[in-house]
Amino acid sequence: MDNSSLNKCAPSAPRRDFKSFAGLALRYLIPLCITVLLVWYMFTKINFSDLWETVRHGVRYNWILLAMGISVFSHIFRALRWRLQLMAMDVKPPLMALCCSIFGTYALNLVFPRLGEVWRCTYIATREKASFTKVLGSMVADRLSDTLMVLALLVLTLVVAHDKIMAFMREYPVGQDMLALLASPWFWAAAVGLCVAVWAVFRFMKENRVVRKMRTLLLDLWRGFAAVGKMKGKGLFIFYTFAIWGCYFFQLYAAFYAFDCTRALCFESGTAAGLLPCLVAFVLSSIGMAVPSNGGLGPWNVAVVFGLMLYGVAEAEATSMSIVVWSAQTIMLILLGIFTAIYITGGKKKKS
Repeated sequence: MDNSSLNKCAPSAPRRDFKSFAGLALRYLIPLCITVLLVWYMFTKINFSDLWETVRHGVRYNWILLAMGISVFSHIFRALRWRLQLMAMDVKPPLMALCCSIFGTYALNLVFPRLGEVWRCTYIATREKASFTKVLGSMVADRLSDTLMVLALLVLTLVVAHDKIMAFMREYPVGQDMLALLASPWFWAAAVGLCVAVWAVFRFMKENRVVRKMRTLLLDLWRGFAAVGKMKGKGLFIFYTFAIWGCYFFQLYAAFYAFDCTRALCFESGTAAGLLPCLVAFVLSSIGMAVPSNGGLGPWNVAVVFGLMLYGVAEAEATSMSIVVWSAQTIMLILLGIFTAIYITGGKKKKS
C-alpha cells in the first residue's frame, strides 16, 4: 500500500474511536449522571434519621408486599402481550421463557438503561433461532402502545386534576415561568418554525445519510405499530395493554396505604378515595420513566414527589415514600433477575 493510501486511512480510526466513545457516553454515562444528580437532589430534601425511622416504624409492609405482587402480574401480562406479536411472526417461545425475558429486561435496566430491551430480543431470537430484526421489530409496537397509553393518561389527568395543577404552578417560580412561556407568542412561533424546519429537512434533504437513517427508523416504527392492526388477537392485545397499565396504577395505589402521608389522601373528601392523587403521581412518574436513568431512580422519584406535593404532602415525606417504594420494587426486580438466571442456566443444562 502506498503512502497516499495510508494517509487516507489514518484519520478514520480516531473518528471511529470518537463515535464509539460518544455512543457509549450517550447510552451509559449521561443516564448515570442524571441518576446521580437527581438522587443527590432528593437526599438534600430529607433527614436520614427520619427516613430510617420511617423504614422501621412508618411503613405498613403488607401493602408494600401487595404492590410488589401486583407488579409481577404486570410483567406476566406484558409477556402475554408480546407472545401475541411473536406468534404473528411464527415465533412461538414458551410463556415461561417470555416471562423471564421480561423479568431479565427490568433487572438489567437497573444496571444500564435500555440494555434490557436489547437483551430480551437477543435472548428470544437466539433461543427460537429467529431473526433478531423481526423480534426487535415486534418490540416497537410494544413500546409505542405504552407511549400512547401514557399520552392518553396525561390528557385524562390534565382534565380531572386541572385546578390542582394550575394552582400549584401559579404558586411556585418554576411553574410561573412555565405558564409565562406557554402564554408567549414567541414560544408558539418558535414551535411552528421548528416543525417547518424539520419538514423541510425531510422534504429537501432526502439523500443526506442522517436523514435517510431517520426516515428508515420512523418507517420501521410505523410498520411495527401498524402490524398490530393486521395480526390475530387484536382484542387480546388491547386487553393486555389495559391490564399492564392497570397493574402499574394499582401497585402505586396499594403503596399509598403503606404510608401515613398518602394513606390520609385515601380518606380525604375531594380526592376520590385517593384515586385522583394516585393518578396524578402515577402519570407524572410514567413520564419520568422516559428520562434515561438506572431503573428509573431519580426521575421516577422526583415525579412522584411533585405529584404528591400537589395534594399537600410535605416534600420530605413524599421523598421518603418514593425512596421506600422504589427500593422495594428494586429488590423484587433483583429477585426476579436471579430467578431468570436460574431458569436460563437450567435450560442450557437440559439441552446439553
